[in-house]
Amino acid sequence: MAKRIQFARTGGSEVLELVDVTPAEPGPGEVRVANRAVGLNFIDIYFRTGLYPAPSLPSGLGTEAAGVVDAVGEGVTHLKPGDRVAYAQGPLGAYAELHTLPAAKVVVLPEGIDFETAAASMLKGLTVQYLMRQTHRLEAGETILWHAAAGGVGSIACQWARALGVRLIGTVSSPEKAALAEKNGAWATIDYTRENVVERVRELTDGAMCDVVYDSVGKDTWETSLDCLKPRSLMVSFGNASGAVEGVNLGILNQKGSLYTTRPSLNGYADTRERLEAMAAELFEMLESGKVKVDISSRYPLAEAGKAQDALQGRQTTGSTILLP
Repeated sequence: MAKRIQFARTGGSEVLELVDVTPAEPGPGEVRVANRAVGLNFIDIYFRTGLYPAPSLPSGLGTEAAGVVDAVGEGVTHLKPGDRVAYAQGPLGAYAELHTLPAAKVVVLPEGIDFETAAASMLKGLTVQYLMRQTHRLEAGETILWHAAAGGVGSIACQWARALGVRLIGTVSSPEKAALAEKNGAWATIDYTRENVVERVRELTDGAMCDVVYDSVGKDTWETSLDCLKPRSLMVSFGNASGAVEGVNLGILNQKGSLYTTRPSLNGYADTRERLEAMAAELFEMLESGKVKVDISSRYPLAEAGKAQDALQGRQTTGSTILLP
């Protein structure tokens, strides 16, 4: 038997339960991982609340963790029991002591990266990789706006942007979060609780505005984000922290300057083992070189997953939060 967090109905954090389960044996092409640390992400809350429907109920939760290979299924050749590994995709169920998933979604973890760092950075770091290196391949000298710059993804993005020579303007909700984002490499910050974001972007850029806006907030910031862009530039909506963007009239992209927009996801980019391994290799290089350092601000026992999610949803966290089985 092994313990896992599951939910039998959607709702608030109270629907999460710690239960004993019999771990699935890995089938052909699968691997079972004994998790040492589990990543906490906003997408987990989307599944818990029903914004993203789980395949069935009761359901496990979470897709990101790091640990040791416990068993492998038929046909798996790139992994073996005892390998140190990490993953950020696959079926829900990473909030667990043992998790079985497709081996193609699992990568070998370099010895120089510990389990906690890997669990805190795989999904967030791979997200930054595809956003900055693939959705739009950022170049030195470009100016971008990044919402929630002091969060887990934002903290990595600030450092990656600095390494690329990109001017990142980060939105934050407090002076403390502004200081953290700037420490991580943000070129400038905007406290949206007391400053007008569009006006400050205009001031900071001498009216030039931004080459790209990266928006994980969603509904509440959609119009503001569009207004921060240069003509013919790119709006990247990659999250729904305030709710999904709905009812969009494409004509607004014309009205605001012949803008482009996209709604990407990690699964849309890391869609093959080869792509995933190439993306992970770039992330691991950034971590091992010290260009990106992961700030793990909170650690919770697996049993307190609901408490951890409440802190994340209530914007009480900075950096990354992990669960410890």
